[in-house]
Parts: sequence; C-alpha cells; structure tokens
Amino acid sequence: MQVFRVAVWLPAVKFLTIAHDPVHNLQHRMESNGLVSRRRFAERIIAGLGLSAVGERLSLAAPARPPSLLLFLSDDLGYGDLGCYGNPINRTPQLDALARSGCRFTDAHAASTVCSPARAALLTGRHPYRLGLYYLVEKDAHLRREEISVASLLKARGYDTCFVGKWHVSRLGEKNMGQPSPSDFGFDHWFATEHNAFEGPHNPRDFIRNGVRVGEAKGWYCDVIVAEALEWLRRRPDPQRPFFIYACSHEPHTPLSPPDTYAELYATAELDRHQGSVHYGGVPRPEVDLSENRKYYHGTITQLDDAFGRLLKGVGSAAPAHEPVVIFTSDNGPEYPVNAIESGGRWQDPLRDRSFGTAGPLRGMKRYTYEGGHRVPLILRWPGQVRPGTLSDELVNGTDLLPTLCDLAGAPVPTDRTIDGTSFLPLVEGRPLARPLPALWASPAGYSFTPNLAMREGRYVLTAWFAPRPVGQRWIEYMTTTRLGDYELYDLRTDVGQSENLASREPKRVEQMAATLARLWAGILAEAPRWKEWDRREG
Repeated sequence: MQVFRVAVWLPAVKFLTIAHDPVHNLQHRMESNGLVSRRRFAERIIAGLGLSAVGERLSLAAPARPPSLLLFLSDDLGYGDLGCYGNPINRTPQLDALARSGCRFTDAHAASTVCSPARAALLTGRHPYRLGLYYLVEKDAHLRREEISVASLLKARGYDTCFVGKWHVSRLGEKNMGQPSPSDFGFDHWFATEHNAFEGPHNPRDFIRNGVRVGEAKGWYCDVIVAEALEWLRRRPDPQRPFFIYACSHEPHTPLSPPDTYAELYATAELDRHQGSVHYGGVPRPEVDLSENRKYYHGTITQLDDAFGRLLKGVGSAAPAHEPVVIFTSDNGPEYPVNAIESGGRWQDPLRDRSFGTAGPLRGMKRYTYEGGHRVPLILRWPGQVRPGTLSDELVNGTDLLPTLCDLAGAPVPTDRTIDGTSFLPLVEGRPLARPLPALWASPAGYSFTPNLAMREGRYVLTAWFAPRPVGQRWIEYMTTTRLGDYELYDLRTDVGQSENLASREPKRVEQMAATLARLWAGILAEAPRWKEWDRREG
C-alpha cells in the first residue's frame, strides 16, 4: 500500500502531518488539488509565510478562558462504520460534517478491546490492567476510589462537570458494594446506567441520577442522554463557567432496536448492492442467513448520528461566544455475532445477531488485539485552532484523552502515579508527540482466539500470547503471573490488514520489541491490584 504524506498549515500556527487514509484515495485528492510533492507544497507555504523551516511556529495569544469541552463516546462503533471513514452504507451526515470542520484521525485507538477497561483507562490516562480491570466490572473488580479522573482535574480548574450515559467502571445503585460513583470521580451532575441498556434501548429503566434511581426514561437511550445533558446546561447557575460534558451512548451496542423510521431507511436492495464491499475483520460469521437484521444496525448508526447532531447544536447554542472543543470516538472495535471460535459451540447470544459493524480494512473486531479490535474513529473539532478538513495519521490512544483534555484546560496531570498516555495537542500545533510509554492493548481475560497483548512502536506492532492457564489456577493469579511468548510482528505501514507475520524474517526486531514489552508488562503488573473476589466469568 502506497503512502502519501503532505504538510498542512493550521490557523493555530503550526504544521500538522497528514497521511494515507486506508479507506479513501488520497492520491487522487492530492493530484486534483495540485499537491504533487510534499517538498514543493511545503516550500510554497514557507515562502508565503516567510518561515525558514517547516515546524517553526507563529505566535498565538492564549485564550481568555479555558475552552468548554464535549467528549462523546460511542459503544462498539467500528473504525469503518462512519461515512467519513469510508462506509458505503451508513448515513452519518452529522459526524461527516464534524470531520469536515476539524481533524479526523486515521490511527486512533481505544485503550482496550472491550468496554470497562477502555472506559477506566480513558478516565484516568492509565492502562486498564494497571487499574486491575482485566475484563468487565464484576464482583470487586472496579475503578478504585483512589484513582484520579479527568473530571476531578477539570473540576479543580473551575469547570462544571456532567456525565450522562453508560458508566460501567463501578457498580451503581442499590448493589454498589460500596464502590465509587461518578460523584467520587469529579462529576457535579450524573445521569447514568451501570452498564448496557439490555431492557431497551427504548424506554430504558435503569438510569440513576445523582444516586437516585429514576425509573423508566421515555425515549431511546441516545435521545434520553442528549436531553439530560442539554437540560443540565440550561440550568447551570453560572453559564459563563467552562463546562465538561462526557456523554456515553449505548448505541450501537446490542440490543439494537432503532425506531422504524431509521431502520426503514435501509432497503434490502441497497444493502445487497453494497454488502460485498463491507468487511468484518476476518472474523468468522455464522453460516445462517442474518441479512434481515442488517437494517437495524445501519438504522442505529444513523439514529446515533442524529442524536449527536442535536447535542452538538444544543451545546453550541448554550455557549455561542465560546464554541466548545469536541471529541468524538468509540470504546472499542465493532461487535459480531457469536461464533464457534468464541463460544466453543457452548453458548449463543441472539442479541448479537444484529451486529453488522465493520472495522473497514483492519483485521479483527471487538475483543481482538489485532487492529480492528481497538483502532476506532476519532474526530477533534477545535474552532479557530484546527483547520477544517484535516487528517492525521499519528498514533493516538484512549489513555491520551486525560492528558489532552488537561492540556486544553490548563489543568495539571498527576505526577504521583504512572500516566500511560500523553497529550496529542502537539500534533495539532505542529510539534512531535513524545510518548512516555509504548501503546499497549490487551484482550479480555480468558479469550484464547486472539493474541493477549499488542504493543506498538512506530509502524510496527508486536503481539504476544499468554502461556496456557494451569488447570485449577484462579484467574486473578493467572492474569498477574503469566508469561509471554509466541510473538507475531506486523508492519502497519505496508500491511494495515495484518496479513503477513514478519516475526521469522525480523528476529532482531522481535527480540528488541519483546524486551520492551516485557519491561512494560512487568511495570503494569507491579501496580495491578489483586482482587480477592474476582474470578473471570466463564462463557
């Protein structure tokens, strides 16, 4: 795969490196816009600005106040699920417009391949295994009260803070077992479900508002959380204070049941016409014909897009003089129907038969440490700072969101603990990103059909498998003592679909990266809590 790179000037003053998009044909766009050569293009910009070298910055006055911040996290949305990421079916005009008005990242990742670990890492900037989240929140495994969240840091900086939607990093309500709530992590106002809307998503019944159970909430999940966030904005005592809204939709997690008006947008003939161009990460799908279920997934994506658009419009109206910084992303790769590889033929989950998400050209889906399990859409809109319509191919990880949001707000990042992420604002300001630790992703405890770990260094990714679990050993002991081996090596610059394992051809690189991975893994395990009650649920 050929790679094209150009340098693009941003009003914020610097240069953003833009690269190949594996879904779109950038070569055609470059040629049609006269961007034939990176050197020639850069020389034209330098001459026009009177600069001596690419990367030299212009001055920019500091903002009069910290910007308001909106972080929207979708659930199980795949890298290839949006129109702006090349999906030929899904209609996502609101998110496509967001991409045109900001920066779209083509190498962005959730911090995990599954829900709870990814969300805990996002809140803290720390690898989920370092937090003791090896799988979902279960028994005593949860995000501990002593962890510092991004909301707490922003609140200390003077922000009003609001959480709406799926929480899933600790237990809530009557059976919380003394675990912390969003209030303990710095949210002034919260309206949350503990996990998924399995009784919905229409008229969900499990919402809790600031510790008090609400009862049935009328409407669909994504619409309900948007309405709550906008009502909170309207009622704030001081509308001049900056705000931080963290909104977590249930969609497009199962169950998938959008309004008929959305499902019926996708006629069977249209889906048949495009279906051959949609890929599912090489993950086997059931032999039974599930095509009648496709419209529910595609309709849910458009429903989510509409809800996000309403939130964006309402947030903009609440602060017309200070447009918020907006970040949209997903918590992991797309879901797929239960298959024999995952279940061993022992169990089924009919709700997942409506899962038609795609990771685009990537290998793997949700739970997989191959790229499709954690590479996700990420769009940043920063009015007046990021030139509309830009692309970035730089690696961004879910652990980077805490440092980035703190950077935007002028809030300090904790120095008394390991922070795995780093602010990616330097990328939109033309400076190199200095990552303190390599990005590392883990599969949920107990899954044996995918490598257990994947570590990235530049263009290369190394995967590793855990040694088999001894018969009778508790999962907590296994997860915190197991050894690594059976490495695979991929060059993502030439093989984004991870089809060619280079381990046997590049043994020195494998040896060097394996040594780095071993040190990183040992440091994570040294911090990881040993839960007394947790034992991974089987099946």
